Amino acid sequence: MLEVDLNALDTALAAGEPLIDVREPDEFAQVRVPGAALIPLSEFVSRVGEIPDAETVYIICAVGGRSLQAAEYLQARGINAVSVAGGTMAWYQSGRQVETGA
Repeated sequence: MLEVDLNALDTALAAGEPLIDVREPDEFAQVRVPGAALIPLSEFVSRVGEIPDAETVYIICAVGGRSLQAAEYLQARGINAVSVAGGTMAWYQSGRQVETGA
């Protein structure tokens, strides 16, 4: 499984699973899922050591393309990672809670 939906992310966040946002800092500051940690895709390879040790790592971006790349990269390295289908835009459009600001 490489992609999950928003309901799966809701469940994972409630269980304390990590969420990594791979968008750029300006995008992250505009709107983000509460609790997401920022590791931009442009820095992902050099910062892969910051990925938390967890049963599953959830990866999100704006709509799902960059997070899918990051999840594939992590899976190739033996880390169970999944991309959130629809990304932050789908989360926001669903009316779920978001954070803004730096």
